[in-house]
Amino acid sequence: MVVDDSAVIRGLFIRVLEADPEIRVVASAANGRIALNQLKRQPVEVVVLDIEMPEMDGLTALPELVRAQPGLKVIMASTLTRKNAAVSMEALAKGAVDYIPKPSATSEVYSNEGFSRELLAKVKAHADRGRRDGTAPALGSGGGAAAPAAPVAAASPTTAYRPRTEPAAPAARPAAAPATAADLPQRLGLQRKPVVLRPFPPAFRAKALAVGSSTGGPQALFTLFGALGPALQRIPVFITQHMPATFTTILAEHLARASGLPCVEAEDGMPVKAGRIHVARGDWHMVPTEAAGGAVIRINQDAPENFCRPAVDPMLRGLAKIYGRNLLTVILTGMGSDGQRGGEHVVQAGGVVMAQDEASSVVWGMPGAAAQAGLCSAVLPLDRMAGEVRRLVDGGP
Repeated sequence: MVVDDSAVIRGLFIRVLEADPEIRVVASAANGRIALNQLKRQPVEVVVLDIEMPEMDGLTALPELVRAQPGLKVIMASTLTRKNAAVSMEALAKGAVDYIPKPSATSEVYSNEGFSRELLAKVKAHADRGRRDGTAPALGSGGGAAAPAAPVAAASPTTAYRPRTEPAAPAARPAAAPATAADLPQRLGLQRKPVVLRPFPPAFRAKALAVGSSTGGPQALFTLFGALGPALQRIPVFITQHMPATFTTILAEHLARASGLPCVEAEDGMPVKAGRIHVARGDWHMVPTEAAGGAVIRINQDAPENFCRPAVDPMLRGLAKIYGRNLLTVILTGMGSDGQRGGEHVVQAGGVVMAQDEASSVVWGMPGAAAQAGLCSAVLPLDRMAGEVRRLVDGGP
């Protein structure tokens, strides 16, 4: 379901989504109240929900939608303002599974390759997660009536991700949706391989912690750092989360509250401090560097890596040079393979890489790439990750 008070935006979103033959938009709505009424008649797997709407805005509608259909995957869509970034973070705490920044100009919704790629990938990733965790609805029945086999008209306000068994008619699709940018490992061309764990280096003790994440990352970060808190007071922490500018500012504020530790967006020349969390700034790579007076942060706008800026790989390359065999890296949920090449630098320097397991990940792209490349000494569910980090910071595998 696409929910936005602008008929133009709704139409453009639907056009991008339905250009992919695996996605059916079966409803749309102009505000939260209409969306709730639609949901009673037609269950859906994913809702793309605007924030600012008349009568019932997105933040008000969110808990009502999730209550009406437990397990519903809601992706918040908002423009890149500090206010909307803060609301998106609040929405994640209220049941949203993700967010997507809307382009500033209406014309960019369809023409912006990065936006179209991200929208398609996130809708598919969260639909797939609903099927894996058993929360996806039985599509085809809503309010006791059988739903039409084909997508209903967009004006008949819901998004269902259904791989079609019949040949799909050729669709004019945006250049923004190359298959290589999709969310699932098999769509990225990653071959499933048995995960072979590396032994922990003898007497390993972490003197720095690096974390990389993407889709599903904010919730995973809040969970991890909420559980770690004071355990990280003796070491510096570095986080690269795939996120746009403004959103990383709000992410740092939320992580500070979750962890009880100071958390800042990285600035060029900033000294690295133990007991502080350094978050890569949106649209800037964060590359810690050794300097005469100790480690400092350097940020740059070099070309995106793995379609991303900030990216995890440049952060890990820099950290491996500084901390070597005392660097602990954790790769959390996320699409793509960012972190794998940087992880190679970490293990070559004698450090340790751990990854979130597939069952607890929204998308097992980034952690799966690192695990299947043989870089990991542990692959763990999210609720066990903090305990393992704590042990390694305290001085023993």
